[in-house]
Amino acid sequence: MRDKVMSTNQVMRQVIYALVLGVAAQVYFFGFSVLVQISMAIATALAAEALVLRMRGMQVAPSLRDGSAVLTAVLLAIAIPSIAPWWIVVLGVLFAIVFGKQLFGGLGNNPFNPAMLGYAFLLISYPLQMTQWPAEFQGVLAIFEFSDVDALTGATNLDYAKTQLMLGHSIGALTFENVSQMWINLGFLLGGVYLLLRRIVFWHIPLSLIAGLVLMSSILYLIDPANFSSPIFHLINGATMLAAFFIATDPVSASTTPLGRLIYGFAIGAIIIIIRVFGGYPDAVAFAVLLMNITVPLIDYYTQPKVFGK
Repeated sequence: MRDKVMSTNQVMRQVIYALVLGVAAQVYFFGFSVLVQISMAIATALAAEALVLRMRGMQVAPSLRDGSAVLTAVLLAIAIPSIAPWWIVVLGVLFAIVFGKQLFGGLGNNPFNPAMLGYAFLLISYPLQMTQWPAEFQGVLAIFEFSDVDALTGATNLDYAKTQLMLGHSIGALTFENVSQMWINLGFLLGGVYLLLRRIVFWHIPLSLIAGLVLMSSILYLIDPANFSSPIFHLINGATMLAAFFIATDPVSASTTPLGRLIYGFAIGAIIIIIRVFGGYPDAVAFAVLLMNITVPLIDYYTQPKVFGK
């Protein structure tokens, strides 16, 4: 329980504040196009939310002021490559707000994490644009096609490792020169600690997600260290810390019981490793979260704490 009950707007603002360090690291490595994407995403989210609310005959201002649409936009924008075309951002946010949130009745009624639903839609529909990340320190405004995107792209460590393993190379023979993900993850980790200290999120999901990820990757690494990456590699690459503290902890689509949160987070961490290692995508946060969103009613049903006296 929090010491003081916060309004929805206050909670959303605290989460956005906690994202600042991770976003600053993204801007440092990939350029100001990250901020352009965030701005476009926020504008699209507010416009889409207002339009749908008007169509439903509901008040617009209160919903726009609660900050949920803005947070969804920010989370989706920072998950999209900073050199993706502008329409990728717009389509993803539109899908997240309309189909991921408002179609189910708005804030508090959505069974799936809207940002991850929008991300999964984009990744399945436009895999080329969603897997072209800029090389470090070259994140110019290719978002508006001002420059040659092909000259800027660089593989993420997860994608590079998967590709090299498919070519028959061992993990030990690979050299990883991309350090951006490590610093970005550190930024989101520090932001996550801030949320824990402010009691905005509970510790159960972040800790159990990291535990599930570490345990599953450790088992595979111990079985065959030449073909499976170490737990540390998985912790500092991809969207691990963003998932643990900002995405999986969504209070609406996540489990609500103490034991349920532990099961929910642990399963997400384990599924992330399974998809990263055996799936067709280098990172797997969106799919892992969405898969576990489906199971939340079942988890909550069987993990309800006993009522005192019964």
